[in-house]
Amino acid sequence: DGADLSPPLSISAVPKNAKSLALIMDDPDAPSGTFTHWTVWNIPADKSQFAKGEKIIFQQGKTGFGKAGYGGPCPPSGTHRYFFKLYALDVVLDLDQSTKVKDLEDAINSHIIKQTLLVGKYSRS
Repeated sequence: DGADLSPPLSISAVPKNAKSLALIMDDPDAPSGTFTHWTVWNIPADKSQFAKGEKIIFQQGKTGFGKAGYGGPCPPSGTHRYFFKLYALDVVLDLDQSTKVKDLEDAINSHIIKQTLLVGKYSRS
């Protein structure tokens, strides 16, 4: 819905030994199961914020929309939760933009130093 701009996000308390960050945004309330809206990785560990609609220069993978990049909320009905999962990693990943969320999750699984979760809610008016 709307302009389909990525939201502003602030990042803090990243461990000093983190080499990169990864972000997964998904909707666990989608009718056909969890729907991926955004995957970003190789975010510099010292990045402290994303501005609304910021042009992303880091690696982004395929979403449930079938393309790389941010795909905003557009729930069919009711209120949906949107999970923003941020991971501090001990590596810089060697993945390309054809990477799907499952491949990203597999790649980061043994490299997570710290993780956090932000949940937002959205429904059409």
